[in-house]
Amino acid sequence: MNDMRQMTALGRSIEDGSFTIIDQEAGPHEFRLDEWEVVRRVIHATADFEFKTLMRFHPDAVRAGVAALQGGCPLLVDVKMISAGLNEERLSSYGCKVHSFISDEDVIATAKANNSTRAIEAMKKAHRLNLLDGAVVAIGNAPTALLEVVRLIREEGAKPALIIGVPVGFVSAAESKDVTLELSTPYIVARGRKGGSPIAVAIIHALLLLSAKVSA
Repeated sequence: MNDMRQMTALGRSIEDGSFTIIDQEAGPHEFRLDEWEVVRRVIHATADFEFKTLMRFHPDAVRAGVAALQGGCPLLVDVKMISAGLNEERLSSYGCKVHSFISDEDVIATAKANNSTRAIEAMKKAHRLNLLDGAVVAIGNAPTALLEVVRLIREEGAKPALIIGVPVGFVSAAESKDVTLELSTPYIVARGRKGGSPIAVAIIHALLLLSAKVSA
């Protein structure tokens, strides 16, 4: 199993150099060491230092995410772009399986019939299949998916292990993150309009790297 880092000496030196620059330019911060591992990987993926001010962590977020991944939890994502960017070898080594239902025919049909969104119906389907409880849920694209996860927690007792709420956009994106911050469920959120699938992938990879350190 590879350790998810660059495979060549040159690649590793470039990556290490990038993180050194990020640490220097970011300056002082109030994140815990494990939280900073997540934040700086997000900055590394975006070259955007504003994420230093946007990232929010539930106190148990990193611990809960690492423990869930090491335990082989389901990984529920809103769009397939996230699953395409993930390290399949590391996930499979823990027994984690990635689930995305947004393109399923029944999800599309139900969304049309209910004048809903595919993202909402995909989260409902995950809950019906008992995939939300204990899962790491990563939302990078669809604010309605994040809002539906919040509703499922509040109204139907869903119990994900961790919510990664980083949808990008202009309609309900910031609002969906703000309501996530009100939950007692562990969360990692990027406040405001910024986000996207690459951010979700970066956060998951940071958690996987932290899990590898814990296992070492």
